[in-house]
Amino acid sequence: MTHETILRNARIVLADAVVEGSVKIVGGRIAGLDTGAAGIGEDLEGDFLIPGLVELHTDHLERHFAPRPKVRWNPVAAVLAHDAQVATSGITTVFDALRIGLDEEGDVDADGMRSLADAIEDSIAAGRLRADHHLHLRCEVSAPDCLSAFARFEDDPHVRLASLMDHSPGQRQFTDLETYAAYYKANMKMDDAAFRRFCEKRTAESQCNAAPNRRAISAACRERGIILASHDDATPEHVAEAAAVGVRVAEFPTTTAAARASKEAGMAVLMGAPNLVRGGSHSGNVSARALAREGALDILSSDYIPFSLIQAAFSLSTLVEGIALPQAVAKVSKIPAEAVGLDDRGVIEPGRRADLVRVRLDGGIPVVRAVWREGQRVA
Repeated sequence: MTHETILRNARIVLADAVVEGSVKIVGGRIAGLDTGAAGIGEDLEGDFLIPGLVELHTDHLERHFAPRPKVRWNPVAAVLAHDAQVATSGITTVFDALRIGLDEEGDVDADGMRSLADAIEDSIAAGRLRADHHLHLRCEVSAPDCLSAFARFEDDPHVRLASLMDHSPGQRQFTDLETYAAYYKANMKMDDAAFRRFCEKRTAESQCNAAPNRRAISAACRERGIILASHDDATPEHVAEAAAVGVRVAEFPTTTAAARASKEAGMAVLMGAPNLVRGGSHSGNVSARALAREGALDILSSDYIPFSLIQAAFSLSTLVEGIALPQAVAKVSKIPAEAVGLDDRGVIEPGRRADLVRVRLDGGIPVVRAVWREGQRVA
């Protein structure tokens, strides 16, 4: 017998409106919507019911695996801890970003990243996870070991997204060398001489490796059907370079000009939810709120704070005139799902997956009270 669940007395956030009513779930799918007062089912007490959030770029997992320098946690335990925090933040679909190509800032090498991927995939097979997990390879194209690390994921069917990034000094995220110095000198405890040598080395590596690695990874992704994302584009020239290799998602453009060019090139523009919640970029780059006001923000990502995603969705409709709650929620559900070809989720409508989140606002902060993935309560 197919299990049926009814969630009633909810403020349901649809694609274009918020309505009061109930949702019927049958066999893990949304079977119907009723805007009347249902007499049976679980009473949501007037709370919001929104689609499960879709997270495309989170670096959060690595912090559970390497919580301190030279400390490594059990990879399965790290995945479970990450999964629990993601799910209780309302995220039902997550693309775990794994570093491909080691730089001096990184503390986890290619073996470690592969062990994390194995832990994710083993946990999927064993049914341990609350959220639906996929792999996102964040490829540091300037790194000498980028291609060899990428090869560790050859023919891995869980890889659905790859981003092309270059964190060498003087460009993209770190056009301003003072900002670059403040970030790296503090993190790596370098004096001026050591920092100068570091910059020279990173610049030389980028000049040698970035272009051929970008071409090779782009070609491999096109052949395997992996969605491509750019990262930290700063200029229209960067955007043109991304468009030429088939990039579909522009992650964290650092300037208004790059965001506009990305939109004009048909890319979905993704920005960090922490940027939006805080009111600005920690690197001094363009504000997510400013792009939202210009109509140049399509997707939000939690980046390094899982809960920031739902917080940003509920903040956006109050921070930016002309963006109502349904449009804000779409930026963390429907639009990211569509950007990576997951057309079975992201909207509350009959036939879609019953990935749902019950939310109550308390002092302007969204409180996640329940989470369902394919109709099953997971948080």
